[in-house]
Amino acid sequence: MWHYYVYYRIDQNDAPTLEPIVASMQARLRCQTGVTGRLLKKREEPSLWMEVYENVENAMQFEDALQRCVDRFEIEIFLGPDSVRKIECFSD
Repeated sequence: MWHYYVYYRIDQNDAPTLEPIVASMQARLRCQTGVTGRLLKKREEPSLWMEVYENVENAMQFEDALQRCVDRFEIEIFLGPDSVRKIECFSD
């Protein structure tokens, strides 16, 4: 099993708009892959967000589906200046 951690910075002014978009993206991803995502925000730095996807069986299929969802929901237009989505993948 694989566990994905995707982190990035947003413009804090966009948070009210972006949060439901990420929720919709994760719902679409869950329908496509069966993987449920969670959105976390750093306690003392609320512009640092992390998406968590655990217990992924097929890494390549999941990564393809994740990128398609990110593109479809245009998540990257909300990233803060000089920020990119960084993906870390771990196994048990």
